[in-house]
Amino acid sequence: MNQTRLIFCGGFLGAGKTTLIWDVAHRLMADGKRVGLITNDQAPELVDSRLLREATPHVAEVAGSCFCCNFNGLIEAIRSLREDVKADVILAEPVGSCADLTATLVRPLKKYYNTEVIVSPLTVLSDPLRLKSILYGGDGGLHEDAAYIYRKQLEESEVILITKTDLLTEDELKKLIRDTQACFHHTEVMAASTMNGTGVREWFKVVANRQGDGTKILDIDYDKYAHGEAVLGWLNGTVSLSGENVYWDSVLKDIMTGIARVVKKEKLRVGHIKVIAENGKRYSVGNITGDAGTLQFRGSAGVSDNVKLIINARVETSPEHLDKLIREVLVDAIDGQYRDEVLAWRYLQPGRPSPTYRLDVEG
Repeated sequence: MNQTRLIFCGGFLGAGKTTLIWDVAHRLMADGKRVGLITNDQAPELVDSRLLREATPHVAEVAGSCFCCNFNGLIEAIRSLREDVKADVILAEPVGSCADLTATLVRPLKKYYNTEVIVSPLTVLSDPLRLKSILYGGDGGLHEDAAYIYRKQLEESEVILITKTDLLTEDELKKLIRDTQACFHHTEVMAASTMNGTGVREWFKVVANRQGDGTKILDIDYDKYAHGEAVLGWLNGTVSLSGENVYWDSVLKDIMTGIARVVKKEKLRVGHIKVIAENGKRYSVGNITGDAGTLQFRGSAGVSDNVKLIINARVETSPEHLDKLIREVLVDAIDGQYRDEVLAWRYLQPGRPSPTYRLDVEG
């Protein structure tokens, strides 16, 4: 079998990785390409996996640990997609709070698995609002150690892709690209918006026709890195709701606006909060990627008697407090109107990263 093109789309929580991968997968399949996708998280029950299956059923999930700490799980996912799908291209989305990917993923893949995959230049996606704050000395609305991870992600990238450019004026975007390039001299800086379709094809042309150098090995403080992840409480939950002829978009709106109110009231720093209401093949998604003002909705779950909610939250608070807050919002939104059943529920604090491999350029 020929080598498969492997493209890592990294970047901090809320940068737009899943949306980009969904868009690119659609474009590739329209061109007759066989595409596989790999998602990654510290726990199962991912909104991202559910969303990406709308683009292609060929989605593998590496859950319970990041790619670098479960490298063998990543290899199993790659091989599964190569064997089952004969994938020409695999798009992989690492955990949003992960860095040091060149040493822990790119270098080992290039050394041990170069007959199976061609690893593209490492792309790091960056939300323009957080990026502006980080570039100009701010913290991007993050704890200082989480902001440290953000900066390290940018530092090791071979391509920085500024996302959500529809949020900026043309002049603002030009300045942000110029300032980003000035800060990261040896990195290619590009920009794209999946909302209006600009820049996506140009970015893919770059990463699909080059091999990553794998030479940007970070000087990274793993104590600071570990704490930057640990300041976030993580929650993944799945809940079934049922009623009679319910318009589920309204229910999702009540839940997400309730969460946004709590975020604002308690001044919580948010990595991201995603909730999907799934009604068969119909779904709606609520998303918060910063303060309460970043709340957005897309899609429609329509009307039915049953819906499944998948909740993923990464917030700077203890896991126990995050669990309490989300449960209280759900109780208020349900308010005895619907029958509910918890299908899965897990909240946690990520442990210290312990990569399977960490190879420098000589390794």
